[in-house]
Amino acid sequence: MTLFADIAAAAAAESPLWADALRPDAARETEPVFSPLVPDAQLALGLETIYEGYLLHYGRSRLFDPPDADVALLLGDALLAQGLVLVAATGSVAAVADLAELLALCTQAKADDADGDGAAWAATAAHLGNGGLDEARAALRDASDPRPLERLARDRAGDDLVDAALAAHARRLV
Repeated sequence: MTLFADIAAAAAAESPLWADALRPDAARETEPVFSPLVPDAQLALGLETIYEGYLLHYGRSRLFDPPDADVALLLGDALLAQGLVLVAATGSVAAVADLAELLALCTQAKADDADGDGAAWAATAAHLGNGGLDEARAALRDASDPRPLERLARDRAGDDLVDAALAAHARRLV
């Protein structure tokens, strides 16, 4: 199975409501966004599952077409939880903590109508479970400055991967 088939299958297995919200196979968009920045396949699956949940809250889902906003919100929450379970199963407490920090930071940025969630996703993906993001996160949280996070992502993953991820992310946001 592919990354997206795994996400879809896990959601469908959890609830018939999620299964009903799946787009037909031919209508699914299977462009990975931030998982190419993650070197570990299990962490990548968890991260992309969480990102799909994030898209249901703040963007355009690649796999699902929920019938209304309430189902979208609940499905997004379910995918966030599924992704965290996948990451926790790797045994990396640091990766789970990184993702919790990411979600809190992005939620604050969205509430403040501030930019920077893409840089936060990219840096977290590139450094998942390895630390070193605290000062850069503080720059986004306290000064709405995403540049330190983007710089850390580029230093770890390279310009080409980060450019592709940020462009794909921008296309998904509403």
